[in-house]
Amino acid sequence: MNKKTVATALFIFLLASCSHNENSHSNHNMTTNNGQHSQHNETKTTARQTGNEFTIVAKEATHQLNRNVTLPVYTYNGSVPGTEIRVKQGEHVKIHLKNELKEPVTIHWHGYPVPNNMDGIPGVTMNAVQPGKTFTYEFDATVPGTYWYHSHQNSVNQVDKGLYGALIVEPKEKEDIDRDYTLIIDEWMSHPMTETTGGHSGHEMAHGTSNMNGHDMSMYDIFTINGKSGDLVEPLKVKQGERVKLRLINAGYMTHKLHLHGHQFQVTAIDGQPIKEPKLIKDELLAIAPGERYDIEFTANHPGTWYLECHGTTAGTDGMKVRIEYEGKATQNDHPNSDKPLPIFDVTTYGKHETGPFTLNQHYDLEYTMKLGTATAGNNTVFTINRKTFPNTEPIQVKKGDLVKVKLINTSKTDDHPMHLHGHFFQVLSKNGTPLTGYPVIKDTLNIKPGEEYVVAFQADNPGNWMFHCHDLHHAASGMVTEVHYQGYRSSFQPDPSAGNVPE
Repeated sequence: MNKKTVATALFIFLLASCSHNENSHSNHNMTTNNGQHSQHNETKTTARQTGNEFTIVAKEATHQLNRNVTLPVYTYNGSVPGTEIRVKQGEHVKIHLKNELKEPVTIHWHGYPVPNNMDGIPGVTMNAVQPGKTFTYEFDATVPGTYWYHSHQNSVNQVDKGLYGALIVEPKEKEDIDRDYTLIIDEWMSHPMTETTGGHSGHEMAHGTSNMNGHDMSMYDIFTINGKSGDLVEPLKVKQGERVKLRLINAGYMTHKLHLHGHQFQVTAIDGQPIKEPKLIKDELLAIAPGERYDIEFTANHPGTWYLECHGTTAGTDGMKVRIEYEGKATQNDHPNSDKPLPIFDVTTYGKHETGPFTLNQHYDLEYTMKLGTATAGNNTVFTINRKTFPNTEPIQVKKGDLVKVKLINTSKTDDHPMHLHGHFFQVLSKNGTPLTGYPVIKDTLNIKPGEEYVVAFQADNPGNWMFHCHDLHHAASGMVTEVHYQGYRSSFQPDPSAGNVPE
């Protein structure tokens, strides 16, 4: 079979079974019908590893989300999130992925411009790593910033089950930071449905492939920070006068609005890319969409105990909060206020205004319009690009060096679409027809709300076949995927029909 035939078959399978695969994070209480607990190793605390060579083992475990819910999960190195990988800019990095799961797996380096054969997309750039096998990823750490990694094999389910972690590339010059915390946010379900169709893994599915007919996200009722919810979230320790960096990563499928209490702060980077001369702001919500990353910094100049918390009224919101505790200061001078209305941070006007690498009216070698929609196919909801679903979507055909402008229009009535481009960064040029007026916004993941229109631009400077898809992975699994194809690119990769490659 050729790649398109395999992809078509996979899409039909996913579409036919989506009503059964609607709950993917293995989100259920671990007590079995006879009262005995399933036999899994308990997760350990997420470790931070530095260097330039790492081993990541994909394996099963049980994981406690809050005081009441423990569930079976997939892990990288036995924890959720997986091991935090920290490397220095300029390093040549090797990561050995060993698969101890009962199903194939990969790693995708979200936001990082790796060579195409290291992108981790089964059936597109590699064959999925089979149970008992090992694959080595190699790339140069050229661009500092906050990134993350996750499985891209049947990712709507495997990411939901816990297969994700942080990738931090530290700049050559030491940052003026005293504390550096990584916080990965996510959402889970305490009462998932059970997969009954002999689907991808054969496990009871949990973290939440949503109901595709209604796209009902209310089934997510446990929100987490670094895999924990409520009073299990580990406090962040600071000392008065310290400069503190928080790296905020959304590994889930819902946008979460975070509020830092008691302090002014600066947004210093988005999707790993720095913002020049960021102004101090206070009591503004950071709306972090699936796949996005925000770096914020503040000076610890207000002793006591304060919260960073999610705002909203959805069940689970109260669990997504973490205490910021000043060492030697026991005062509890703060209280949650997740229902308080606050303005949402607007990156389109933030930072020092400069002309970026692209402008709206310059010459482009290729211009492409991407209308993002929601449609019905039989009894199922599908998500479309220009009224088509993958693999029938039209690829963006480029030549190396091309300047490409893409207009993204969300025609869905109720669905957000956080669109993620692999292998490249793009500049956001306008929102709803209005040019950006702040510092140039460079991203790899951009959330488009219903009715919104953005124009972005990028240079085709990384040859390969690259995915461009919605990072609400329910949408991707139901069609909202296209690819960027470089003319003349020939991959040495040969798809193996027996590998079980499921790229979304």
